[in-house]
Amino acid sequence: MAFGAGFEIDEYLGEQMTFKDPSRPAPRFQKVPRHIAIVMDGNGRWANKRGLPRTEGHRAGEQALLEVVSGALEIGVEAVSAYAFSTENWQRDPEEVKFLMGFNRDVLRRRREQLIEWNVRVVWSGSEKRLWRSVVRELRESEQMTSHLKKMTLNMCVNYGGRAEIVDAARRLAKQAKNLEIDPERITAKTFTKALYQPDLPDVDLFIRSSGEQRTSNFLPWQSSYAELVFSETLWPDFTRETLWEAVDEYQARDRRFGSAIDNPAEG
Repeated sequence: MAFGAGFEIDEYLGEQMTFKDPSRPAPRFQKVPRHIAIVMDGNGRWANKRGLPRTEGHRAGEQALLEVVSGALEIGVEAVSAYAFSTENWQRDPEEVKFLMGFNRDVLRRRREQLIEWNVRVVWSGSEKRLWRSVVRELRESEQMTSHLKKMTLNMCVNYGGRAEIVDAARRLAKQAKNLEIDPERITAKTFTKALYQPDLPDVDLFIRSSGEQRTSNFLPWQSSYAELVFSETLWPDFTRETLWEAVDEYQARDRRFGSAIDNPAEG
């Protein structure tokens, strides 16, 4: 399925971006993923190709995220998890890390009203360790102010690492077992899931990574055990709803077996 070319994603209505364009109707998919996870990769390369500092790529990526959230809403996706800052990103240049801390904080503050208007609940997955207090405060405020919204959930993964989340969950369960609150012999995958950062979110159905890199980078490994993987060549700032819809189109063409198999020998 081919989708039309997107309009420039920095079009605005006042200070709010507009994503309603009658020339870009949403396709009707037979299978819509409930939960999409996105590794928003390629900001630095996008900027460097234009002779700009990496931080300008991150700025452009903000618009792409809102565009994709809008496109996901249009087709009925229940949850989008966005990899905004990983536990490994602390290894980057200190000036870039400083920019990303302030930028993540400001994006939440700047786009909160838009998300509320769209009926989008914001939740946070990640650790408070090393995070700026102002970032934690904005994340918590966004969660509180949108907790009643129900059309879609935007899971902001800030200072997130999949292994760290699993270790944190194991520690919670170990503490409960030590306090005789649970029986270790009765711990199941379902029990473990309840100890994760956002246990009410469904498992990831579609895992997307932009920029052409083909790895999952420690993002939601537990939740993505049976996810369909789509690696897009598009750099994140150039990502549009059409790019998202193309990934969903590829997803619906996949045969999801969850470990089962069908014996279907060729005729002849």
